[in-house]
Amino acid sequence: MTNLFIGLLATGLVVLLSAQNWQRSVKAVLVLVVLEGALRKWVLPQASQFIYFLKDFVLIGAYLRYFLLSPVQTRLFFQKPFLLILIGCIAVWGGVQAFNPSLGSPLIGLFGFKSYFLYVPLIWLVPQMFNTEEELYRFIRNYLLLLIPVAILAIAQFFSPPDSPLNVYAWGEDGPAVVSSGLDTVRVTGTFSYLTGYATYLLACLCLLLPVISRPQPRLWQVLTLAEGGLIAVTSFMTGSRGLVLGSVLLVSGYGLLLALTSFSSFFSIARKLILPGIVSFLAVYQGGRLAFESFWIRVENANDSLANRILNPFTQPFNNFYLKGLDGYGLGATFQANGIIRRVFRLSPGEIIPVYFENEMGRIGLEIGPIGFFLWYGLRLVLLFTLFRVFLQLTHPFLRQLALSAFVYQGVTFIAQMVYNHTANVYHWFFYGFIFLLPYLDRVDQWQRAQPPNFLYGQPTHLSGASHQQP
Repeated sequence: MTNLFIGLLATGLVVLLSAQNWQRSVKAVLVLVVLEGALRKWVLPQASQFIYFLKDFVLIGAYLRYFLLSPVQTRLFFQKPFLLILIGCIAVWGGVQAFNPSLGSPLIGLFGFKSYFLYVPLIWLVPQMFNTEEELYRFIRNYLLLLIPVAILAIAQFFSPPDSPLNVYAWGEDGPAVVSSGLDTVRVTGTFSYLTGYATYLLACLCLLLPVISRPQPRLWQVLTLAEGGLIAVTSFMTGSRGLVLGSVLLVSGYGLLLALTSFSSFFSIARKLILPGIVSFLAVYQGGRLAFESFWIRVENANDSLANRILNPFTQPFNNFYLKGLDGYGLGATFQANGIIRRVFRLSPGEIIPVYFENEMGRIGLEIGPIGFFLWYGLRLVLLFTLFRVFLQLTHPFLRQLALSAFVYQGVTFIAQMVYNHTANVYHWFFYGFIFLLPYLDRVDQWQRAQPPNFLYGQPTHLSGASHQQP
């Protein structure tokens, strides 16, 4: 009872503090995503479960402030009415499936509803966090600085033995053993609870880094940006994740190809500027990361599953599973990996057993919410993907345009990857979806600023608090 009271008190305090400034709270969530695992593994392992939900409590506080205690900019909600209707439909269907009798308890459904929908409102909050393109660039630039200490920690983990205090997971003694790769090296996790989180983080950082590399920067920041790119490359091999390496290759090549097809002059200018530093960085990464590459390649050669099957199975598995429940599903949250712990802690009934193996996300979503929910959910994601591409085509500011392109390619590359039950990916996906509204607004602000006489802008704010997304 005492622990429950302390937990409720701590939760209320976090929500209350987060509600003081919702913009700052959303930014804090992006930082917590990176530091959460370190807090769970090394700082407060006894409070691991509370820390797992900490970012959610912070986000709830931000939502309360934004939706209930601040003048909400309703105009933003109706800019894409079809998108709003589609989100509403899947939320209603998800709410129904949260009370599916097959779950054994609606508490499991509530956890599932949180995993699907808690981060969705970011699509409307993110567009009102930044006033100018420069402000967005500075946030991304500073956020990427976190990558340097996180990657250095990952390198230290790679060269440490499996039983080192650096190489632990957030579950402690009851969790699985640290995963090894080739040459008896560990698969690194950085500050994250498990290697999936770190792999997700690296790909999201690469998505943000690609537009920053091509933007004019002071010399120091150019060097830091190239160093961050090198750290992503080296530690990607250290994770031993084939999905991450393949995703990175697809992200870079897709970004470059689409940029060349839509604006060859921009592509040629960026490529010419990056040839020399790119060669130097490649040689440094190759020499410094040779052991990591060799370890990764040994794992690829010894893998007992086919990469082609891992790509194709997500598209076939949902349709093979639909016959189990017809138009229904097993309920929202039925395949959540922490269900065993939740049922044990709250003494819940086991629920209906799912008779087939599930791993990939498309198959799991098909099992949970059935064919109706499946097509609504992935229909929503396809609409978001198409809308991001349209935003890219409409923008005129080079950095904003390239940021939209990078986010579009990222969402396309990760379309079949874990999102709902990978909370790191969940946060980044909905943050990037917020670019649909944010980037066109910042593009209009930039055009308006360029149209003003220099003395008119001197000392004058271009974007007033509480007046978000009004035409300049």
